[in-house]
Amino acid sequence: MSNSMKKNHPEKQMHTLAPVYDSRSRILILGSFPSVKSRETGFYYGHPRNRFWKVLAGLFGETEPETVPEKRALLLGRGVALYDVIESCTITGSSDSSIRDVVPADLDPILEAADIRQIFCNGGTSFRLYRRYLESRTGREALGLPSTSPANAACSLEQLLQAWKICLNFV
Repeated sequence: MSNSMKKNHPEKQMHTLAPVYDSRSRILILGSFPSVKSRETGFYYGHPRNRFWKVLAGLFGETEPETVPEKRALLLGRGVALYDVIESCTITGSSDSSIRDVVPADLDPILEAADIRQIFCNGGTSFRLYRRYLESRTGREALGLPSTSPANAACSLEQLLQAWKICLNFV
């Protein structure tokens, strides 16, 4: 089956990206599950239209990172840990609404290694899945933030920056 055909059919997918964190991480930002583009590029928020890196750079007054080492440096240099709620699932392409058969991620290694002051969820799906699968495990409430996904076209970059400013209170 060609790649274009596979994108239209549900497939069991495993999370292949390592979480990004160190002992200095103070906030944890969770997405739902890596997009097809992120899985292809081997790092988080790999779709060029996803505004995650623009938002983070804007929050911290930095230049938008382009390479994986630059992205990793921005995260770790600003006390941001990054991972996803889902370890594996059945998904069609990158469609959060198609997610089924969820196996939640193990956040214990991050929470044990770092003094995480607040967990944030990037988008409604991440927030709902966190509350369903992980909140009782971690004993921590997360705060939901508007999605940086290009699918969230109703939210301008300025609106995202305004909503995401809350992160600065915890780093």
